[in-house]
Amino acid sequence: MYGGTRRFIVGAIVFLALVYGLTRVVSNEYVFFATYVVLQFIVLATAWNILGGYAGYVNFGSGAFFAVGAYTGVALFKAFEAPILVQVVAGATMSGLLGLAVGALSLRLRGIFFSIATVAVAIVIETAVVNTPYLGGAKGLPILRPAPPAMFQSYLEFVFFVMAVLAVIAVFCARYVETSWIGRGLRAIRDNEGAAECSGVPTLKLKLFAATLSGALMGAAGAPFAQYLSFIEPTSVFNLNYAVSALAMPIIGGMSHWLGPVIGALLL
Repeated sequence: MYGGTRRFIVGAIVFLALVYGLTRVVSNEYVFFATYVVLQFIVLATAWNILGGYAGYVNFGSGAFFAVGAYTGVALFKAFEAPILVQVVAGATMSGLLGLAVGALSLRLRGIFFSIATVAVAIVIETAVVNTPYLGGAKGLPILRPAPPAMFQSYLEFVFFVMAVLAVIAVFCARYVETSWIGRGLRAIRDNEGAAECSGVPTLKLKLFAATLSGALMGAAGAPFAQYLSFIEPTSVFNLNYAVSALAMPIIGGMSHWLGPVIGALLL
């Protein structure tokens, strides 16, 4: 296990070095604009798989967690001009807390009933955002990108690199969960929750952990969204495409392995 972790870390460092090297040799910003989307969906698909793939609880509200991260970043940038790393941490924290709250209220439900509850959460949050003028309401809010850090030629390159780092963190978290006792417990819940509980598996605690981590990663993926587009509005952030793609990508790539969502995101 430890040898595999070392190889993963070395591979991640090499990957990030290649990503940074790409920003130095490629001048066409559309490359970063398009590749950002792939990296974003790697994070979303990986995050969804922690709860939906490992534990078997299908979440149709991915857009809600993504949007909470995005609008948390917008609020901090508008109020304090907070840097993007602060936005990511805050977005992940808020979405993680949302995941914990939703899990505490709905993870005792099973099957389609839990999925319906996650859809309801997305509708409630979208309604709240649409009726909040400070966040742009229904018409949206333009965002003026700050100056890029010295290591990057444009802010889009910097946001692209940040998303690459988030993709590595998300995959690392999924890999750790899968190979640890947490992953074994989640798989036991997926296969037969009643039997797992009778065998001493702390089912509720594991489900809450998975919901919190999944939500936090989705929120982190959403935090740079406004800086990426220079604009944010509810229709695009709460797009059903996020929920469908986050579900479809692990199914295509394989839900039983941490590499599955990555393969699914690349293919889809």
